Amino acid sequence: MQQAGLTLAQIAWRRSKRAELRGLAVQEYAEDPISCFRASGECVFDLEAIERALRGCSEPVEVRNNQHLLIWLPSQVGKHYLIGVDPAGGGSEGDYSCAMVIEASTGLQCAELHGHFPPRELAGKLIELANSYNQGLLVVEQNNHGHAVLAHLRMEGCTNVFREGGHDGWLTSAVSRPAMIENLAAVLEVEETIFHSPRLLNECRTFIRHADGSCSATAGSHDDCVMAMAIALAARQKLAGQSSRMRSVEMASLPIEADRASRDA
Repeated sequence: MQQAGLTLAQIAWRRSKRAELRGLAVQEYAEDPISCFRASGECVFDLEAIERALRGCSEPVEVRNNQHLLIWLPSQVGKHYLIGVDPAGGGSEGDYSCAMVIEASTGLQCAELHGHFPPRELAGKLIELANSYNQGLLVVEQNNHGHAVLAHLRMEGCTNVFREGGHDGWLTSAVSRPAMIENLAAVLEVEETIFHSPRLLNECRTFIRHADGSCSATAGSHDDCVMAMAIALAARQKLAGQSSRMRSVEMASLPIEADRASRDA
């Protein structure tokens, strides 16, 4: 009330509209410039979850590289990290490149790299970021500009790069993209406290489902943070599934005596 100069009657009206419209209240009665982008289309992400996550956001503990790198949780000894990367061409008028650092076991967002970087410069910054997070695994989207970034990483001798199907990088396809987005939406809805970036969450606000079923940012908005986080969480999900299958194979290959001894113990 103090911030916006509202009366008790106005607060009561706002609460009644939010109770009546729930998630659509943010769209129908936008309260800031970012919400105004939600004029049309259906938001892919749960708007109430986004609002809860935004309320829980805190200031980064460290800002580096002329504010391009924001750090909320520094690296910890013994922790494993994944770095989802959505590369762009690097032009000042084009899309941004973004890298999201998450803790592998929990999915907790630790850091965010965001800016206009040519492929070579981005590769160098990714190596520095991975080194600062215990040689974190770089999950670089191989589509489009990603090929150039991956080539520079190879030239620099970087080996901690995600590989799939015998190739470096993460392939975002017509099949994998919807699954990545829905996975991010599910995580946001049930674990909103793992996200720390207002920029990411505001991009989620303007990421909509179109009439043809496709999903993307609204006109004039960006989705580089959304895609980088979707890549990081999808890679985490895939690697967890692979580890689970490997454990199952190892257990199945144990001798009967060893298995029986393990159960007895």
